[in-house]
Amino acid sequence: MHLYKPTAPGMATITKTEICTASKKAAGFVRHIEFDVSGTDLAGKCIPGQSIGVIPPGVDANGKPHKLRLYSLASPSAGEDGKGTILATTVKRTIDEHHDHHRLFLGVCSNYLCDLQPGDKIQITGPAGKKFVLPANAQDHDYVFFATGTGIAPFRGMIIDLLKENPAAKIALIMGSPYSSDLLYDGFFRELGRKHPNFRYLPAISREPNGTHGRLYVQDRLRTDSDVLMPMLAGPRTLVYICGIAGMELGILAQIATQLSGAEREQYLRTDPPAADVKTWDRSMLHKSIHLSRRIFMEVYS
Repeated sequence: MHLYKPTAPGMATITKTEICTASKKAAGFVRHIEFDVSGTDLAGKCIPGQSIGVIPPGVDANGKPHKLRLYSLASPSAGEDGKGTILATTVKRTIDEHHDHHRLFLGVCSNYLCDLQPGDKIQITGPAGKKFVLPANAQDHDYVFFATGTGIAPFRGMIIDLLKENPAAKIALIMGSPYSSDLLYDGFFRELGRKHPNFRYLPAISREPNGTHGRLYVQDRLRTDSDVLMPMLAGPRTLVYICGIAGMELGILAQIATQLSGAEREQYLRTDPPAADVKTWDRSMLHKSIHLSRRIFMEVYS
């Protein structure tokens, strides 16, 4: 970790940048960006679940150099090139309006990255993170991944690694999105599902009907696809990873608590008496009344 620090960053070269939403008419602008770290200490040293820091050029409103922003790696352990020298991340342009003075706000680093072209140089730090990664004994487990938005990034790399090195593992990916056009890497995951019978890709669209299921949030897939997911969760091998917008985790945990009981439920969480009724749960109870086991990994952001 932290092979390069903000005071002495490394240098990488952009090699590829492309839209990664299911449709170019998606509500958000999200790009898959690849960069070359050959010749740096990062080559071959980064794994899915870690982050890379990017330092945008220029200064902030106070005249100080911009601070780094962290971006999750979307590439497998061997990188996009199989040699660990081409890394990737998933970046959404931040475009908003200041409510006070009605001026457009553009995210400093996200728009900087999305504007770059192949051949451009970027200053990078890291890698950072050691808790939201696959276990060393990855072959001993099955996996259920829950993602929303750019929270899909680490799972892209993890799933590539697992299907290559652990072909017997059962893997399910539940990807949440408001509209089907906003799904990230949709074609890629659908193709993986066709090639690998042990991998299930289950999109959950919250503002469009999902076939006969209607509108779904990620936790609803535990109900609609219980024949696949609940045997996995009830078994002793499964790990659960949750990455995306803060708030999604509570619905997932409540659904697990609803559909599992006894020892099967306690493999993932236990609750103190005040939190026994899932209808009363709120985020303030996490880690206080709702205690998670080491089989659940979470990385959520505002």
